[in-house]
Amino acid sequence: MDGSGLNELQLQETARKAAQGDAEAFGAIYDAFARRIFGYFYRRINHRETAEDLTADVFRKAMESMGSFNSSKGSVGGWLFRIAHNLLVDHWRVYRKHDDIADHSGLAARADAEGDADLRERLRKAERALAKLDPDHRRIILMRVWDDLSYRDISTALGKSEEACRMAASRALKQLREVAVGVFMAYIALGGIRII
Repeated sequence: MDGSGLNELQLQETARKAAQGDAEAFGAIYDAFARRIFGYFYRRINHRETAEDLTADVFRKAMESMGSFNSSKGSVGGWLFRIAHNLLVDHWRVYRKHDDIADHSGLAARADAEGDADLRERLRKAERALAKLDPDHRRIILMRVWDDLSYRDISTALGKSEEACRMAASRALKQLREVAVGVFMAYIALGGIRII
């Protein structure tokens, strides 16, 4: 289930109605995913207004192409995160920040707000450990931990198989354990979920 309390079958039915022009159904999809899509952008860009603009763009594009949603190719959430991922890639290209769209800056800043010096230091170490990962592996780990996406949704968003995403996450966790035993576990705890 997503944050709206709708299960995947209900979301697919809602998407079907939205594709037929039902504005209320599209509003339900917006309500179900807007906060998570905004968080996806904000955690990577760390700029509220830009994250809001990109979130609006996701739903504008989704509304324009609602008829192309195919539930046999993935979930509604996965489809929306695919749109979000593509917009983030475009954003980085336009602003020429760098090619690594899996930017994870701001982890230590999150701890700064909490005022915990020990946590801040552990998060800096986690940032350094994440920076050593293959960008695809890092992307998958961040989508799993920070965005709380299922492997199915990650696979849809990144255009990879679900098994490939699971394998990448497993390899990344193994590498992280070798690089920073204990540090990444604090990072996962801050994210609030288990990865595997």
